[in-house]
Amino acid sequence: MKFQLYQPQAIHELGKRTNQEDAIYPLKGAATLGSRLFIVCDGMGGHEKGEVASAAVCQGMSKPAEEMLASSGIISDDDFQRLLNGAFSALDEADVNHEGTMGTTMTFMCLHNNGCLVAHIGDSRIYHLRPATGQVLYRSRDHSLVQQLYELGEISYNEMATSPRKNIILKAMQPHQEEAVNATLAHITDIKEGDYFYLCSDGMLEQMEDDELMDILRANCSDTEKAQELIRRTAENADNHSAYLVHIKGVEREEGDQLLMSDEEEARAKNKALNDHQKDTVWDFTLPLAEEAPATIASQPLPKKNKLKKFILPAVLLVLIAGIIVALLLLCGGKKSTDNDTDLEDDQPTTGTLLEEMSDREDEADEDEDGPTPASAKPYLEKKATDKALPVEPDPMPQSTPAVVVGSSMDKADEHSSSKGE
Repeated sequence: MKFQLYQPQAIHELGKRTNQEDAIYPLKGAATLGSRLFIVCDGMGGHEKGEVASAAVCQGMSKPAEEMLASSGIISDDDFQRLLNGAFSALDEADVNHEGTMGTTMTFMCLHNNGCLVAHIGDSRIYHLRPATGQVLYRSRDHSLVQQLYELGEISYNEMATSPRKNIILKAMQPHQEEAVNATLAHITDIKEGDYFYLCSDGMLEQMEDDELMDILRANCSDTEKAQELIRRTAENADNHSAYLVHIKGVEREEGDQLLMSDEEEARAKNKALNDHQKDTVWDFTLPLAEEAPATIASQPLPKKNKLKKFILPAVLLVLIAGIIVALLLLCGGKKSTDNDTDLEDDQPTTGTLLEEMSDREDEADEDEDGPTPASAKPYLEKKATDKALPVEPDPMPQSTPAVVVGSSMDKADEHSSSKGE
């Protein structure tokens, strides 16, 4: 698989910060039509910390990656792991005082003979977009706290942008770590003429949603003008903001390309944000979220304030079951006492009469217990059939002992007759 590109467009803006902690590769103005490797990093750790970390990773990955491409034209997963290990070593060397306080995010994209390999750590993002159809074919899932809260159903999609915890990330590249974090990789082969790849730090996304980005890319103007529009719309952003916009001019297919690994579709299906049609809704992601069926999805969201309701019905049913058990115990005890009183009053009770009376009473109890299922219980009973957790079952029903009662009464009657005869 071989690619032709339009001139890649670089964005590297300071924002309202006093120092630039983002780093990009190639450097701004250095990309050419032959460029196949692109990296965007967002450093953190304050002045003379974040920019050191981001630069160390960009330089530590780019040089050996370019050598791999020149040698074999391919970067495999094992090759990428070696690149990542080298970047961590570069970070260790850059942290001369062993403070361990600096770090950086990382986005990596490489067009090679086996398609496109993308990888990321942190909340800088990678997109694969197809303006011709308006599709976001791939978007990396941020390694951030708000992304995790969103996928746990604690906040809505729109609340991620306003949460006070939006800047907390769960993964970053830092020096001198006992166990280095892993990157999330994706392999893309469904690449067509007119597609765009967009790598950006989170500063580019402060005031821009995916549909706005798509509108810019679908505009009838040059890539240079599109990059300038991106810069214009992010001019008031507080954070540093950097990006690479890579436009595919053509793709030359080769024999065997159809066998190349591709997991873009799987990654897209797992990214719940791409399937969210109601961005103010707090979702219960334990329910299936279908990409192509927004009408079905709309019936499934569970508002955060109503989450406790799903626990109330099971509790009420358990109380009702306990009440039925107690009532049956009292009923059985009352029957036993009544039967004993009857035996004492009647000199020769008949077995048939006693059994019929007990059977009638049991039928009445069964009729009460097995009556129509209340409408309020049906949702819980249906839910029990699909829950992964084992349903809570009531304690076993106590067994009544009519045979013992009858036998006891007859024995007493026999003893009484025998003593009279003597």
